[in-house]
Amino acid sequence: MALHLSADAPVPATAVPQKYLFGPVADFLMLGGSAFLILPVLFFVPLKYEGFVGATMLLLAHLINHPHFAHSYQLFYRNFGRKVRGDGYDKNLQVRYIFAGIVVPLIMGGFFAYGSITGNARLLGHASNAMAFFVGWHYVKQGYGMLMVDAVLKRKFFNEQDKKVLLFNGYAVWLFAWLQTNAVITERQYWGLDYYTFAAPSWVTNIAVFAAAASTAATAVMLINRWRKHGGTLPYNGVVAYVVSLYAWILFVRINPLWLLVVPALHSLQYLAVVWRYQTNVERERTDAATEPEFKVLSILGPMYRLRVLGFIIVGSILGILGFWLVPIALSVLVPYNKEVFGSSLFLFIAWIFINVHHYFLDNVMWRRGNPEVSKYLFR
Repeated sequence: MALHLSADAPVPATAVPQKYLFGPVADFLMLGGSAFLILPVLFFVPLKYEGFVGATMLLLAHLINHPHFAHSYQLFYRNFGRKVRGDGYDKNLQVRYIFAGIVVPLIMGGFFAYGSITGNARLLGHASNAMAFFVGWHYVKQGYGMLMVDAVLKRKFFNEQDKKVLLFNGYAVWLFAWLQTNAVITERQYWGLDYYTFAAPSWVTNIAVFAAAASTAATAVMLINRWRKHGGTLPYNGVVAYVVSLYAWILFVRINPLWLLVVPALHSLQYLAVVWRYQTNVERERTDAATEPEFKVLSILGPMYRLRVLGFIIVGSILGILGFWLVPIALSVLVPYNKEVFGSSLFLFIAWIFINVHHYFLDNVMWRRGNPEVSKYLFR
């Protein structure tokens, strides 16, 4: 999952950014505040209802999780030819677009093809570990990115030293959490394929926990100092997004098994807040954005730009269903493979891991400082 704004993008001098993506309450809930409302309640839900919660979240996945992945493809590959040619993009960004958009999927496609053809289930199982690695990293970068977005919207910028503290803390917390999930060598399954976690030496884990604790303390001190220096104010919604992404969604997520089922939807909702605002600003720039739809029955939706944003969301939902379910299920039926080795869900396994890992690389390019589209459309 995840937004990667590695630093706050510059705001055009002629633009006066809005203070919120959608509003104070909506931003609070979508950027992470809903975790404070939902996750504590799950402590009081008996674990015997885990199946019901899991089924509910699977249903919500069609509405929240899967569209958030699809939206990244819609944005990344829009005008992709221009991005590959470097038309309006600097050389560094051009190379990143080519690598993430062409090279990475070819490498992953070759990996899955080789493992499937050779019947090497253990090799494919390593992809599950890779997904866990990149997903955690992605959560951290998205939480940091949300803080930077809110800081720009509120005109409460972080200096370079503060950003380094925030990033180091994010990486330290993520690394410790990832090592914790691999604390004991165990065999697990993902869509019917086995994969193995591994145990790191105790001294490595000890260093990681010290780094996470020390950087957390340093981050808290930095935020308190900024709060005092700026008259008791902070980009609070961004701080909430950063805190819940690191601690509620990564470090302490295993406190309650039900949290693991809910957190992906909350993370995806965080992403959708930015993408929907971004796409709304894109559509508002079109010459006929304020005109009424040609068909009167659609006028209830408002001007054309709202209708187009709704179309963007609907397309994302359809692509999500295709990518996560319909296409891999069809391939499982149409393409012969060794079901005794891989089970009946090989293509579901491939599709889910491919999209999750590729999503990290896409966002790592799209939301970088220096991408002209970010400053043009996100902070208007």
